[in-house]
Amino acid sequence: CVIVATGDAVKQHNLKPMARLISWNIAAVPPEIMGIGPANAIRQALKRADLRLEDMNRIEVNEAFSSQYLAVEKELGLDRDKTNVNGGAISIGHPLAASGARLLITLMHELKRNNFKYGVASLCIGGGQGIAAVIENIA
Repeated sequence: CVIVATGDAVKQHNLKPMARLISWNIAAVPPEIMGIGPANAIRQALKRADLRLEDMNRIEVNEAFSSQYLAVEKELGLDRDKTNVNGGAISIGHPLAASGARLLITLMHELKRNNFKYGVASLCIGGGQGIAAVIENIA
């Protein structure tokens, strides 16, 4: 079960959150290069959070297909020791309409398991978009 709640709702219902959403971004790119959208979304989400890629302890990038992921990795200079450490969508799966939730849950558990602070998750979106969310472990 995934619950997204405000701080007030967390207090009111005595919830114990695993993570806090620090920032997010949706970026647009030309449709013919839609797979690179996560790179722009990650950059902008990090800028909004006043954080750098180097501050991220773990990174999850959905693999719509292998060359798409490799393009994002190259564009951002991603560290493979910090990115998709439990496998990506090619090995875990790409559940229709649930990939974003899958990425965030994987990221939250990875941050908690290792007592890490920050992570970013991102996906490309057909038609020329990318989306990214920066979270902080508070578990």
